[in-house]
Amino acid sequence: MERAVVAAVPFLIVGLVLSVPLLLVRWTPPPTTLVIIHLSALTALGVAAALRLAPLAGDDWFLGRGWSTGWRLIASGVFVIVLVTGVVALVTLASSAALRYPPSMQFLQLLSAVDIAWVVTAVVVGAWRGWGRTAAVVGGIVIGILCVVAIWRYLDLVGFGPNGEWIVDGLALWRNVIPADTMAAVVAIGLFTYGTWQGSRSGD
Repeated sequence: MERAVVAAVPFLIVGLVLSVPLLLVRWTPPPTTLVIIHLSALTALGVAAALRLAPLAGDDWFLGRGWSTGWRLIASGVFVIVLVTGVVALVTLASSAALRYPPSMQFLQLLSAVDIAWVVTAVVVGAWRGWGRTAAVVGGIVIGILCVVAIWRYLDLVGFGPNGEWIVDGLALWRNVIPADTMAAVVAIGLFTYGTWQGSRSGD
């Protein structure tokens, strides 16, 4: 757990440092391109952090608890998911503030980045345990792209308010975002479960 926390710190520091130059960015409504580039960068940060931390989430965690291999793998995997999601959330808050998004847009970007971060990390951890590094890289990138595209489609369809505010359209969310989010979550949980099962088989 300590190794995972230490490994996550550089990603947080780099993300926060790179947020500072964003104070110089000027944009005019609608900020679709900026928002998607920003969200893509946050997704890339999550993928990179997940790939760094995934191999650390092993069955050597919580050995003094008397838990089975499977439960130790679940706990270590969930901790890594929370850790990566936390890093992405903090960087999202800092970078969104630096870009001076309207409050509603900052909230949307935070929701989107956090949602993508946990899905990406679960996929990376599960794929790494099930098939190895290459599968984890491909899985993390692919699921990240699909999640960003879902947000892009929504913003392109609904647009923004006069000053770049997030417009909440329930029907558009149900049609363009929620189904994609649900499928991504199912895939993430499925891969995480499969990878954990494979890891527990090899560990027992």
